[in-house]
Amino acid sequence: MHNRPSENEYGGHFGAYVRLVPEGNIVETLAAQERDTLGLLNAVPDSRGDFRYAEGKWSVKEIFGHIIDTERVMSYRLLRIARGDETPLPGFDQDLFMKHSVFGQWSFTQLAEDYSAVRKATLTLLKGLPEEAWSRRGTASGVCLTVRALAYVIAGHERHHVAILRDKYSV
Repeated sequence: MHNRPSENEYGGHFGAYVRLVPEGNIVETLAAQERDTLGLLNAVPDSRGDFRYAEGKWSVKEIFGHIIDTERVMSYRLLRIARGDETPLPGFDQDLFMKHSVFGQWSFTQLAEDYSAVRKATLTLLKGLPEEAWSRRGTASGVCLTVRALAYVIAGHERHHVAILRDKYSV
């Protein structure tokens, strides 16, 4: 049920995220990912929150905030397409979003609460979709993709950034 989308269900930069997600039911994958990411968030010491591995890079807190913002955007896109809206959806400027965020002022507890709320909303949205909605197509950031692909993009985008946090930030 709701397994990996075929390559004709996404394109462009979205494919890199889809390919990061392991085989299996995407709803179960997202639920497990929530537990893992909350564990990671709760394990990061407050002293690491503002760490940047290089000048101009986001801080640890900002990366978690970016994961949250991106899931909100992708879930909104997913909802619109699932409901049959064929309006092409624009991209978003992640750097602009970060410029106007205050994630650096948040505690890891606040980040964990927000992340969990967003993920729970994504999961309830996905669990409530009728089967035919998963294959509906729409356009986001100039790329045609399905609802199923967007669910995978959410999971893959998070996996991408968690890997960066572990590799470059030693989180």
